[in-house]
Amino acid sequence: MAGETNELVLGDIVTLTRGTTYQSALLGQPGPVLLGLASIKRNGGFRDDNLKTYGGDCPKKLTLRPGDIFVSLKDVTQAAELLGSIARVPPHVPAGRVTQDTVKLTFIRDDIPSRYLYWLLRTPVYRAYCRAHAIGTTNLALPREDFLAFPIPRPTDREMKLVEVLDALDDKIELNRRMNATLEAMARALFQSWFVDFDPVRAKLDNRQPIGLDKATADLFPEHLEDSPLGHIPKDWEVTTVGAIGEVICGKTPPTSISDYYGDDIPFITIPDMHGNVFGTATVRKLSRAGANSQANKTLPPGSLCVSCIATPGLVVITSEQSQTNQQINSVVPQQKEETYFWYWVLTGLGAEIASSGSGGSVLVNLSKGRFETLQLIKPPHALIRAYHTAVCPLFEAILGNTHQSRTLATLRDTLLPKLLSGELRVTNSQSFAASDAP
Repeated sequence: MAGETNELVLGDIVTLTRGTTYQSALLGQPGPVLLGLASIKRNGGFRDDNLKTYGGDCPKKLTLRPGDIFVSLKDVTQAAELLGSIARVPPHVPAGRVTQDTVKLTFIRDDIPSRYLYWLLRTPVYRAYCRAHAIGTTNLALPREDFLAFPIPRPTDREMKLVEVLDALDDKIELNRRMNATLEAMARALFQSWFVDFDPVRAKLDNRQPIGLDKATADLFPEHLEDSPLGHIPKDWEVTTVGAIGEVICGKTPPTSISDYYGDDIPFITIPDMHGNVFGTATVRKLSRAGANSQANKTLPPGSLCVSCIATPGLVVITSEQSQTNQQINSVVPQQKEETYFWYWVLTGLGAEIASSGSGGSVLVNLSKGRFETLQLIKPPHALIRAYHTAVCPLFEAILGNTHQSRTLATLRDTLLPKLLSGELRVTNSQSFAASDAP
């Protein structure tokens, strides 16, 4: 171990425990979640939109609890966005198990707080260090010895105050995420009741008053079911197609060789931007005005519904401003704006059908624009769709507001991170901002 100077390296502070592989037959069974590349965000942070559970036995040394830290020493992208990326198990995940892609950090000294190390390993200096020490071509790796050799300054009071601010920002972002999950569940539950389970119609069939509906809304539901190509549906509802909802636009990527086509003006939505999101507000890349104008017919207005139709089928996000997508996404611009939130759930439920309708077999689903337009849907009368939209509009608006606030907080966090090693900091205003509820 190094002496009591300010010169430490990671190997003086932690030991590593590499994860393992798990039996595929036990995936999805009740048990702790698996923590691998899929549970780490680009450049650090916990990602929980695609967690898988594992029901088999696992050595205790590979088990993580809330607050524990794990790191990816591998990556499958040339951008090395996940190489060396760190994540911390959040309070709502009671237990996890590291996979072969990740290592668990175990602290061997008490004078370096784990939360300080967590944020230090999210700084641009550390990210550059990982990229500089990457080995491999297609699959990148960060050698264990290089990872453990990363220099760690001893934290001062100034750094620990900044760590408090960064933790507060992350806590607020997490609170917004949980609030949005609740709001989304409420909107989904009402959609399920009205348009999937047909609860108001079935209540009328049983000569009961539909629960929770005023008379005007209840009168919008019929009293009978009838046969259709998609099974039993309420009387006078119809079967339509995706193409009948509105204009369908398949995205396109402007030539990457023209650097002027990329900038900070127009969100450019790709599949990684869609995971776990209702609105497509935060994108890895943006187009310049020139780039968007080079394919103006691909521009989507606010309220468009973007649907992934390749690789990961059936992800859906709503645009909140003018946007474009790449060619892996087909987007629907609804003819009636007040139907957007209804069609959001309908399209979200098409994942299995997109997968079965696309070409490419089980490895790579690819559903063309033409075939996407022909997928069949159930369409209630417009008055009922509008009633649903009106009921859930405040929920979706709150989700969007929280999403915008979290993006602002994340920008502030990323602005402060470099100062953890720079020696420059004034935290008073940042602390106040993190504690506020103002977007």
